[in-house]
Amino acid sequence: MKYCVLIIDGASGWPLAAHGGKTCLELAHTPNMDAMAKAGAVGLVCNVPPRMEPSSACACMSVLGYDPQVYYRGRSAIEARGMGVPINEGEVVFRCNLVAVRNGRMWSYSCGHISTGEGRALIASLNEKLGSDEVQFYPGVSYRHICKIKGREDALLASCTPPHDIPDKAIDEFLPRGPGSDLLRELMARSELVLRDHLVNIERRARGDIPATIVWLFWGSGKIPDMPVFKEVYGLDAAITSGVDIMRGLARMIGMQVLDIPGVTGDLDNDYVAQAIGALEALEEYDMVVIHVEATDEAAHAGLVKDKIEAIQRVDKEIVSRLRSWDKEVLRVLILPDHPTPIKTQTHAADPVPFMLWGPGFTASGAKRFTEAEAKSTGIFIKEGYNIMGRLIE
Repeated sequence: MKYCVLIIDGASGWPLAAHGGKTCLELAHTPNMDAMAKAGAVGLVCNVPPRMEPSSACACMSVLGYDPQVYYRGRSAIEARGMGVPINEGEVVFRCNLVAVRNGRMWSYSCGHISTGEGRALIASLNEKLGSDEVQFYPGVSYRHICKIKGREDALLASCTPPHDIPDKAIDEFLPRGPGSDLLRELMARSELVLRDHLVNIERRARGDIPATIVWLFWGSGKIPDMPVFKEVYGLDAAITSGVDIMRGLARMIGMQVLDIPGVTGDLDNDYVAQAIGALEALEEYDMVVIHVEATDEAAHAGLVKDKIEAIQRVDKEIVSRLRSWDKEVLRVLILPDHPTPIKTQTHAADPVPFMLWGPGFTASGAKRFTEAEAKSTGIFIKEGYNIMGRLIE
């Protein structure tokens, strides 16, 4: 038997009053997922335990079969692992977003999805101007980077707010606060001077693009506990394809192979066809492949209904259609979002999400489509999301 897990990041959400009270999943044309839903087991699963942050790191840890209440210690350390950044005793890491602030308000949490090349150039300058034996900046993808701090573990006590949680809001009340926040606020303030007249920003303004005006530090974490290897727990050789460091970090922590597929990104320009073909080719070598698509989440964070719907439809047309046409006798599939990202709030929610188990051994549960409402109507509910991996491979 072969297995595929398709995580459509943030694809679920809340009803949209301006669109007839329908969610993006309901508004999207998804004939492939709907056909599979009619034949498979559909229900709701809660990937975020009570009182835990509804981040992709926490939720995807559940999807991959690991209890976040046991293993989750913060997102940035997992991303650092994905980027190959070591974390030693006495060191802490923070997610370091390049953001745009205008008139004291959060203009863009991603600088209009700045390119990776531009982001790396800006981070290099920050490292040159602000870096030291105690502070180092590490380049990631697009606007997503890492700041490592040595000798200031108290910074983990600071209360920080993700920038995508405060679109168009005044930033003053959301800056790091409380114990350990002094260094974070200092670094953020000093970054403004480095970025203000950087050539990358001069060129972005000339093109009419959103400049990167400041770094935003949040999601702090220290060293994370060792996690048991996926093959030792589930008996399968597995690989993953994703355009973001958080998923690559999780994969490396549990011994999954990270696939390098050209064209796979963490934004709306993702090459879905290349991702699908590369993943299915990997099934010739591996027992399981995990396909993680970030574009749906990015569109929701930006409040772009049309783009989120289009991303869902492209997943259905260019990825799910290929799963359906693969060898149906030997392929079992799990499709689900990790968490909802409602357009209304433009940030993650901890609500249960729809899931679908399809393939040999799974029987129809009565769902007519792959949507939140249809999943709820079946009455199937998995309270602890980390148990869903066992259901897929049982």
